Amino acid sequence: MLTGYLAGRFRLLPENASKVISRFVFVVAMPAFIFISLARIPVADFFNWPFLAALGGGMLAIFVLGIIVARYAFPGSLTAHSLHALTAMFSSTAYIGLPLILIIFGEAGLVPGIIGAVITGAVFMPLTIILAEIDRGRAGRKVATALLVAVIRNPLLVATIAGLLTSASGVGVPVPVITFCELLGEAFIPCALFAAGLFISGCSVKGEVKEISWLVFAKLILHPLITWWLAFYVIELDGILASIAVLQAALPSGVPVFVLAQHYETFVIRSSAIIVISTVLSILTLPAMFILLT
Repeated sequence: MLTGYLAGRFRLLPENASKVISRFVFVVAMPAFIFISLARIPVADFFNWPFLAALGGGMLAIFVLGIIVARYAFPGSLTAHSLHALTAMFSSTAYIGLPLILIIFGEAGLVPGIIGAVITGAVFMPLTIILAEIDRGRAGRKVATALLVAVIRNPLLVATIAGLLTSASGVGVPVPVITFCELLGEAFIPCALFAAGLFISGCSVKGEVKEISWLVFAKLILHPLITWWLAFYVIELDGILASIAVLQAALPSGVPVFVLAQHYETFVIRSSAIIVISTVLSILTLPAMFILLT
């Protein structure tokens, strides 16, 4: 990430380099990595309902809380409120979380790491889009169909379904396909972290101080605390799953929030600032969280 940041600050790459590299990660490298990883594991390992409940429950709780706080403390449109809530709960599970989990926990963290990367984009991003479209009075059949198509075509979701189906079928993956996916998948971790640093180098830190401060606190402190309570005391997850759920909740806000804000031309400056600040602060909070959990 630091290398990507310095490359951006010293303008070693074109201005659109972050967008291009991020697109490569999202459309090519990460799907290849997810597909070949899931094709090698039993399907039952993926559908770990207690883990999904802990991780998803924390996300849902902070999303609802974000909507309520935005409604009463930061007046604005429903689009702004939904983006406010998304910023509070949308962890960078794909670009930062999955690489870090694999580095820290190795193969044991593979499946829960992938689950975290999939659930944020496949569930909460569409939910925010629905609220934004309702705000614009366009929540009709065409919008619903377009949204469904967009979710189905999500590369991470497609790779996940393909990997699980391959695993369930019992059909072995041909060696050339394995080699192809492994070569692309090996580019995922370095390119994802590099692209995140490159993106941060081009962002500005501006916006409403109170709202930004609240959202950074909600993302880095409140979200992991709620997930910690669910994982350790309510659901009582076994082994490293509870720690992984909390670490995923403690990740900084993800870049897709900024992309969605740009699309709706709402919450752009604030989302950019929150991503930058939460990412910088997470350099301190994530190691501290890991020490406490282990």
